[in-house]
Amino acid sequence: MAGKTVRERLEGRELKIFCVFSIGMLLAAGLAGMAKDGEGPLEVLRGLWTIVISRDALITDYLELAGYGAAFANAALVMAMGMGLLYREAVHFTGLTMAAVFINVGYGLWGKNPVNILPILLGASIYAKIHGYRLSRYLYTALFGTSLAPLVTELVFLLPFDRRINLLAAVGTGILIGFILPGLSAHTASTHMGFTLFNVGFSAGILAFVMVCILKSFGLECESVLIWGEGRPLWIGLGLYGYFLLTFLYGLYLSGGQLKGILKIWKHPGRAVADFVLMEGVGNTLMNMAMVGAVCETYIYLIGGDLSGPVVGAILTAFGFAAFGAHVKNYLPLLCGVFLSTFLNRFSPTTPGVQLAAIFAVGLAPIAGRFGVIAGIFAGMLHTAIAMCTSQMYGGLNLYNNGFSTGWVAMVMVPVMDSILLDYKNRKRKGKNV
Repeated sequence: MAGKTVRERLEGRELKIFCVFSIGMLLAAGLAGMAKDGEGPLEVLRGLWTIVISRDALITDYLELAGYGAAFANAALVMAMGMGLLYREAVHFTGLTMAAVFINVGYGLWGKNPVNILPILLGASIYAKIHGYRLSRYLYTALFGTSLAPLVTELVFLLPFDRRINLLAAVGTGILIGFILPGLSAHTASTHMGFTLFNVGFSAGILAFVMVCILKSFGLECESVLIWGEGRPLWIGLGLYGYFLLTFLYGLYLSGGQLKGILKIWKHPGRAVADFVLMEGVGNTLMNMAMVGAVCETYIYLIGGDLSGPVVGAILTAFGFAAFGAHVKNYLPLLCGVFLSTFLNRFSPTTPGVQLAAIFAVGLAPIAGRFGVIAGIFAGMLHTAIAMCTSQMYGGLNLYNNGFSTGWVAMVMVPVMDSILLDYKNRKRKGKNV
């Protein structure tokens, strides 16, 4: 190690160190929230318990439900669980890792906790063992598949039996979900041809719809909720911008002070699988992540939106997927499309669901990257309409409602755009031959 530079010593561990740093930032945010609310450790523990025993259906803002300290501590715990599994399975950290880790961090602020995600992770582990593989083969699907964690919690309250029986049924259902999703997700990937980055969100939406229909057939109805914090706390806004700035500077350092790598990332259409870490390196990817995160937060400020738990969680999700297909160039058209749609429909840009649709439109970035700005704008508009409708299909029990929506948008738009593009190329070829 003697004589090596800091950059050389970091080689191969850059993203692991960054993730540990991010856990520290979440804990720091929790401490700041505790100071703001005048809370002590006991109040945070009570808040964590409240998160565990409460319904988690869309939309449940943990910042409002349990307080800042408990919400950020919960997000840190969820992230630490994911990191622990990644270390245990000796998974190489790539762009997909960042997407999987940060979507769980984000939803650790509104829907996931260390208890309700465990049965799903266990189900994926059983699936891997039965098929003779290590969990590492299906770990990403397992981490993404925790989107159905609210269903696990909901069954404890919904089933008409003794609470202990309800708990066993809920755990069993979570294990079943984790067991089904790996196979289901492998099949749904072909339906959208990689044009949504949220493949597991789409398959989880299908599974949630089936399960909710089964529950309804027995007269058991799941109702959506709306716990949403309004306003833009200055300390959260500054904390996010500061975090993105530090991410950018870290990436700039790792890339040797060069910015040209970002331009290379912008040339990629983003169609899955587009792992920017493997394609363009860790430093350039981190800078891209910081830029996408800053764009998302700035959009919320420009429309006068809220830095609620769900919005902050959505921003962190987009931040993660900027390592796996999304960048400023292929995301901005979608963001514009969501905003423009509010001039034509009955929603406003600050409607909670529309704020989330704008950030999560990042999942359709490959459409704008492949077919251009106009197609991206139309995709964003269509996504808004579908996302505001689909959550009613499964009673808010699929956290990745926007992921489900992006799957439908891709299935509808991509064949149409492909046929138009093919026709254009044929006409152009005939014109040259004349």
